[in-house]
Amino acid sequence: MKCVIMQPTFLPWAGYFHLMAEADVFVFLDDVQLVKQSWQTRNRILLNGQPHWISVPIVHTSLRQNIFGTKLCAPQYWQDKLCRTLIQTYAHHPYGGAVNSLVTLLERPWGSLAALNIALIHRICDGMGWWTTKCHLASELNIHAPRTERLIKICEHFGCDEYLSPQGSRDYLEEDGFTTKTNIKLSFQDYTPAPYPQHGSDTFVSHLSMVDVLANLGWAGASEYATHRTPVMENA
Repeated sequence: MKCVIMQPTFLPWAGYFHLMAEADVFVFLDDVQLVKQSWQTRNRILLNGQPHWISVPIVHTSLRQNIFGTKLCAPQYWQDKLCRTLIQTYAHHPYGGAVNSLVTLLERPWGSLAALNIALIHRICDGMGWWTTKCHLASELNIHAPRTERLIKICEHFGCDEYLSPQGSRDYLEEDGFTTKTNIKLSFQDYTPAPYPQHGSDTFVSHLSMVDVLANLGWAGASEYATHRTPVMENA
């Protein structure tokens, strides 16, 4: 079985969902330290043909606060503006209505950053017709060890014989000697996002939030896109 372990990021890009599709077991690494101005609190959409950052403001309590313990700022401080930006940006896209269900989640009160991010990820999976029963929270496993050793222990906990990692983690996994510490196979993601028609832009902008994919391709098209197949265009 193949295991993927990822931090719960804010409205992730398609490559994140590609990893989820490839996994037999997917673990949200929700109890690691929050990194300031990271993908956990922000992502990019296409606004007026240009990449534009959207973010969730958080309450800073310490330099070592973890993701699941990070609270969000008071709703009135950010929710209205963020939701309005998403609705106005994608209102005239072929499948702009797909964004509305995400906006509905963003309008709710949330106890933590991790809870919001995971709910948004699950909603996107549900919309694409994906099961999320294979997803687990690291904070509930009571597995403690240094970074690479912990990944190995999580894989062992679920009986997985392969760990699939994003390319960005290659250096530290090799530096830590992952393959010298376990018989679990280490493999790396092979995913290159293909251009898709982006409403309002003549030049394709890659690595945007999955929100942009949904608004342009629809739920079925986004599912095909994230699984590295040719997108299937829905009937608008």
